Amino acid sequence: MNNLIDETIAKIQPLDANAMDAARARQDQLTKPHGALGRLETLSIQLAGITAQARPRFTQPAIITMAGDHGIARQGVSAYPAEVTPQMVFNFLSGGAAINVLARHVGARVVIVDMGVASELPAHPDLVNAKIALGTRDFSREPAMTHDEAIRAVEAGIEIATREITPSTHAQDGADILGTGDMGIGNTTPSAAITATITRRTVKEVTGRGTGVDDAGLARKIAMIERALDLHKPDANDALDILCKVGGFEIAGLAGVMIGAAARRVPVVIDGFISGAAALIACGLAPTVQPYLIAAHRSVEIGHRAILEHLRVEPLLDLDLRLGEGTGAALGISLCLAAAKILDEMATFADAGVSEKS
Repeated sequence: MNNLIDETIAKIQPLDANAMDAARARQDQLTKPHGALGRLETLSIQLAGITAQARPRFTQPAIITMAGDHGIARQGVSAYPAEVTPQMVFNFLSGGAAINVLARHVGARVVIVDMGVASELPAHPDLVNAKIALGTRDFSREPAMTHDEAIRAVEAGIEIATREITPSTHAQDGADILGTGDMGIGNTTPSAAITATITRRTVKEVTGRGTGVDDAGLARKIAMIERALDLHKPDANDALDILCKVGGFEIAGLAGVMIGAAARRVPVVIDGFISGAAALIACGLAPTVQPYLIAAHRSVEIGHRAILEHLRVEPLLDLDLRLGEGTGAALGISLCLAAAKILDEMATFADAGVSEKS
C-alpha cells in the first residue's frame, strides 16, 4: 500500500477506555433513572472513547460532501442524466440544496469536493478540487480505475479530513466532528457492487432503485453489476482491488476521510448507502476505523441494511431517506451534539440535591 495510507492507519488507536469509564460513571450520576436516555447515553460514551475526553464538547461540525461521476451510468442504471452531477455541485455551492439547509440547521459547515466530476468545473472559493479523472471508466467493460488512481483518491480523502480538522486560517477552528456525504449520478451501482463483494450477498439482495429506476432499469442495473463482478472477480479481502475494479472516486475519497478522521480521534457520522460503501472500503483497509463510525440512519436502499449488519453498527435514525449529499449525516450530527451536551451539561444528583433511587 501507499506510505500516506499506511502511516495514517498506523496512527489509529483504540477507543480510550478511561474516558469511556468516566463518561459511564457520570451518566450513572445524572438526574435520571439509569439508562433512561437510552441510546443517547451509549452514544455519549462512544464519543468520549473516540475523543479521549470524559466530557466531549463539539463546536465545529463539518460535513464533507464528495462528488464524482461514473462510467457505468452510460449503461442506463440511473433515472437521471450525468449532467445532474455538476448541476448539483453548483447548487451546493450556492447554498440551495437539502444538505445546505440541514447543515445550517445543525451549525455545520459544508465542504464540497470534486473527486471526479466528468467535466471541468470553474474555480470557486468553496469548491475543493481533488479531481482524479473525468469520472471513472465503465466497469461493465473495464476496471473503474487504475491502482494508482485508487490510492490517490483515498489519499485525497485523508488529506482533506486532516486539513479540515487542523485549525488554520482556512478553517478557523478545526472540525471536531465530521459527517460524510456524496453526489454522483449512478453511484448506487458501484456501491451495490462493493457491498455484494464485501458482504458476500447476491447482487439482487443489495441492489435498489437508486434515483428511482423502473423495473426494467432495476433488472438492467442488477445484470450490469453481475456481469462486472463475473468479469473482474474483485478480491473480497482486498479493498483497493475492489475500488479499482468497481469503485468510484467519491467513494474512495470518503473512505480516506474516515481513515484520516479516525487517526485524529474525530468521530465520523456516516450518511446512507454510498457513505456506507465507503465505510466498507475504509474498514477493509483498516478495521480499526470501525469504532470511530456512527451510522446516522438506515437508508431505503436495500443494500444499506447489509452494510450496517456487516459493519456491526446500529443506525440512529430510520426516516426512509435516500437522498445522499450528507443529509442523514447532518441529522445524525444533531443527535451526537445532543448526546454530548446531556453528558456534559446535565446536573448530577449531588449537584441538584436530588435524592437517588433507594
